[in-house]
Amino acid sequence: MKTALVGRLKHHAAAFAAVFLFFAAYPNPGSGAVFNPETFTLANGMQVVVVSNHRVPVVVHMVWYKVGAADEAPGKSGIAHFFEHLMFKGTPKFPDGLFSQTVARNGGRENAFTSTDYTAYFQTVAKDRLKIVMEMEADRMTNLVLTPEQVEPERRVILEERSQRVESDPASILQEHVGAALFMNHPYRRPVIGWEHEIRALSMEDITQFYKRWYAPNNAILVVAGDITAAELRPLAEKYYGVIPRGPKLTRERPTEPPQRAARQVELRDERVRQPSWSRVFLAPSHFFGASEHVYPLEVLSDILGGGATSRLYANLVVKQKLAVSAGSFYGGRGLGPARFGIFASPRSGVGIDQIEAAVEDVLEKIRTSGVTDDEVARAKARIQAQAVYARDSLRAGARSLGSALASGRRVEDVESWPERIEAVSRPAVESAFAAVMVEGSSVTARLLPTEENM
Repeated sequence: MKTALVGRLKHHAAAFAAVFLFFAAYPNPGSGAVFNPETFTLANGMQVVVVSNHRVPVVVHMVWYKVGAADEAPGKSGIAHFFEHLMFKGTPKFPDGLFSQTVARNGGRENAFTSTDYTAYFQTVAKDRLKIVMEMEADRMTNLVLTPEQVEPERRVILEERSQRVESDPASILQEHVGAALFMNHPYRRPVIGWEHEIRALSMEDITQFYKRWYAPNNAILVVAGDITAAELRPLAEKYYGVIPRGPKLTRERPTEPPQRAARQVELRDERVRQPSWSRVFLAPSHFFGASEHVYPLEVLSDILGGGATSRLYANLVVKQKLAVSAGSFYGGRGLGPARFGIFASPRSGVGIDQIEAAVEDVLEKIRTSGVTDDEVARAKARIQAQAVYARDSLRAGARSLGSALASGRRVEDVESWPERIEAVSRPAVESAFAAVMVEGSSVTARLLPTEENM
């Protein structure tokens, strides 16, 4: 089933994975470009992006829809993810199961995933099999068969997925509560997979209307990476996607987040917890929310604070004081809505959560009072950019980076200018970003603990 990758992308994990792929795909700073894509738009409004890589005769074919969990109507949580499953149920031309069978029979691989801001479907095939997957993907954009006989079994699959991946995992349960506490009004507060009672209540009309509204060429982006050029792809794109009628004009209207003035705390005690953990998540700016000038400095700050074995948190809590078995930070500012900047740590046996919290706050206070060093900033930028060396040849990295950016409202130019923008980050900019984001009143502190009798 197409749920393996989706399960790994629940909650904010999708954002973190996308950010890593984005960082990992870039060449050295100052190159002036990242992927050098070619792009064009079909007459029906579908944007097409080509990332040429001729090392092997293989292509990655991805279709990104500009709709995710945050676009769902109130009371309809989980419908974007639900519909991702339904896209594999078949059309009159390619009945249920034939899509996947055809991809496998032609030596390809496929999957799909849903995030807060987009839904994507992809196949990796030999270049001479590209037209096969393009025909099938274009067909299910408008000809999907939706009947109760198709929908109800998939609803049960999704409810079981939620049971296994959320209800059976205390950490996942806690993260749902953290999201609901951090975002007071923005739809990012809802889990991507949806709330169980709302998944159960989704009707055939809800599902049909969702398909008609969001699944159209003018709300989609085709990204093909690999052994192909735009000149080769254009006639195929015109043949399979260009004939699909344009859908209605769409506006992604979402509630905004009000000012936050009170720190929140969430604690979960569960007998299944074997490793306690502590975390604090701050509401942070993104490219489309808040003070966007802090986005690139926050990427550097996250590396300085918790990006590896030499980071401030790990070096202090794990190496020097030996209080924690792990410690780190994360940030993802590439969504359409507010971002999260998080810090976390897990205590060693015999170390209390209060000790961990005090040690983390001591690290933060030292940055607050003394700042970071020029050397830390330089090394953080070098580490971030060096990751590009290991992933430049990945067919999927370029397709995912460009697809996620475009589906989240950014431009190709924004992706291509990333090296210069990250290289331009200065020490004062990092310190300014720290001061702007590390505000207690816009944070949620979470504790995951065993029950008293299991401590």
